Amino acid sequence: MRLVIATCQVDYVGRLTAHLPPAKRLILVKADGSVSIHNDDRAYKPLNWMSPPCTLVEEPATESEPARWTVTGKDGGQLVITIEEIFHDSTHDLGVDPGLQKDGVEAHLQELLAEHPSVLGEGWTLVRREYPTAIGPVDLLLRDANGAAVAVEVKRRGEIDGVEQLTRYLELLNRDPLLAPVRGVFAAQEIKPQARVLANDRGIECVTLDYDALRGIPRDEMTLF
Repeated sequence: MRLVIATCQVDYVGRLTAHLPPAKRLILVKADGSVSIHNDDRAYKPLNWMSPPCTLVEEPATESEPARWTVTGKDGGQLVITIEEIFHDSTHDLGVDPGLQKDGVEAHLQELLAEHPSVLGEGWTLVRREYPTAIGPVDLLLRDANGAAVAVEVKRRGEIDGVEQLTRYLELLNRDPLLAPVRGVFAAQEIKPQARVLANDRGIECVTLDYDALRGIPRDEMTLF
């Protein structure tokens, strides 16, 4: 991972255009090829970014022109970063990440869905749990009744970061001609409204899970709340 703190201007040119005037920002270049630009707020969300696969071309500064980075995405869109001054530039090898460790409920939900994939769709079958990708394993890879691949991300509580995680998995899985097209299912006991909106916008299906029903525990019909 490369971390660059610099005063920079950022322009995106593609189906839409976007402009960030010069300011001090963090430029993050990950091993997967993605490039993102951050400021000192907005939590984890970047100001602008280019998802992999993309190419980065660096043009050094000259006497008359500042340094320029041009990041070109797979659709031809370009992120042009004009760098006026660099304060920090370092590269770090983070090694292989073991992935997010699920709590007991999440792990059990995944096990139960692997045993009973028809809960998600009639005629669905399990291909593999923890199906590997270059950025970590997707919880479940299934085939629907028509034989099409479905990637399932399982959470106890479904939030925006879970949708983002599944989106990245889908980008990688859909590069495999033996799997593509792969659609996504975001499954959780509770799904936040913002996460549901983002998932729908990205063509990802949301499924709310009943943990007790999956475990075979009947609901008490006399329960008022």
